[in-house]
Amino acid sequence: MAHHLHTKKEIRQTAKRTRRNRTDKSKMRTAIKRFLAAGNTEEKFATMKHAQKMIDRVAKKHIIHKNTASRRKSQLAVAYNNFAKSHS
Repeated sequence: MAHHLHTKKEIRQTAKRTRRNRTDKSKMRTAIKRFLAAGNTEEKFATMKHAQKMIDRVAKKHIIHKNTASRRKSQLAVAYNNFAKSHS
């Protein structure tokens, strides 16, 4: 158990940041899942754009690494292009 006031405050701040980061990361994952579950091309494109925005937002806050964000956005684009080719 922490004895110093500043250490107790740091523990509270860390818990608060962890909750916030977990929420944002969960929103990002949900956006990606909605993209994968989308049925038609227009819906898939709209959900892809939303998912990419969420990935950018999470990367901007340093919750995930910028290269991870770039890779995930690229994977979404590839998945969309493959879907569009097969459904055109």
